[in-house]
Amino acid sequence: MCTGKCARCVGLSLIPLSLVCILANALLLVPNGKTWSSDQLSLHVFLMAGFIGGGLMVLCPGIAAVRAGGKGCCGAGCCGNRCRMLRSVFSSAFGILGAIYCLSVSGAGLQIGPKCLMNGKWDYHFRESSGAYLSNRTQWNLCEEPPNVVLWNVTLFSVLVAASCLEIVLCGIQLVNATIGVICGDCRKKVVGQREGSAH
Repeated sequence: MCTGKCARCVGLSLIPLSLVCILANALLLVPNGKTWSSDQLSLHVFLMAGFIGGGLMVLCPGIAAVRAGGKGCCGAGCCGNRCRMLRSVFSSAFGILGAIYCLSVSGAGLQIGPKCLMNGKWDYHFRESSGAYLSNRTQWNLCEEPPNVVLWNVTLFSVLVAASCLEIVLCGIQLVNATIGVICGDCRKKVVGQREGSAH
């Protein structure tokens, strides 16, 4: 596959993934669809791993990858292709950092568990379980407030973990693809030239 076509496919995959991360982080701020004060929500929610890391920091590389697969402000031709690919190299590395940040925070959020009210006290009551609460659903109902917060957090943080893992893979692919594009250029121009030559 040509580096330009590959870049476009990767970019079109990264953009919806980044939007999924932004949406998941937004939902984490409103457990069970209701608003709560900042001292009643987990710290990992306010670290904005989905908004910043898996969201905006990956959305930019996604857009850059799509532009690298077409005609952008750098113009057409060999130099234009290499210019767009070089920009995509740096943005992909930036995206990998963002996705790793999202994965780290979300993974920690899953392991520690949500902050909730239990026996009249707001705390991280599952912290000492080291993630064992994930396989013991009977403990999930021990949280009195917010309602269903454990299911809410587990579902959305799991979505963030899965999405960020895919983002790391895709950004890594685009990093390699864009590097090849900088060195070798885009094969699409050569293919077009060969077709024109064969037509004559």
